[in-house]
Amino acid sequence: MLETLASDGRIGIRRFAPSDLSAFYAAIDESRGELGRWMPWMHDGYTIADTADWIARREDEWNAGVDFSVLVVDAAGGVLGASGFNQINREHRIANLGYWVRTSATRRGVASAAARLTAAWGFRTLGIGRAEIVALRDNTASCRAAQKSGARFEGHARNRLLLHGRWHDAAVYAFVPGDFA
Repeated sequence: MLETLASDGRIGIRRFAPSDLSAFYAAIDESRGELGRWMPWMHDGYTIADTADWIARREDEWNAGVDFSVLVVDAAGGVLGASGFNQINREHRIANLGYWVRTSATRRGVASAAARLTAAWGFRTLGIGRAEIVALRDNTASCRAAQKSGARFEGHARNRLLLHGRWHDAAVYAFVPGDFA
């Protein structure tokens, strides 16, 4: 069993392992409709082989220090989704914090708890000084999760995200270490 990086007793975050492939793909497969709207990597022909490649790339990127994706699990170890840091600016110690939750686990506070656990872990372990959540303005579920997590809303950024070949405005939220003091 892999080490839990952070937990609130209800959910936890941990590194991915090759043995997570089937359960993680099942969460993705269940959530195709939602993921396809908001995640650039989701496409109609997405397969378990794509998931295996994704997990392998995350391990390489973790080892290179450029992406720290984590699996979100329930207390029994069941896969709920993913969270993590990417687009890391080493000079200013800023990172993008992303998350998604499988369809059957939505509306239960999982995304907001995962965001908070991931941010606290990043400040404590990775030395991040600012964790930004940049959500498409139209993604009300993600914006609601950011608000519920305690991240501070900082404004709307025009043409901030390119998704499916179109520019979109984004809502920007952030955590700083003092939010956890």
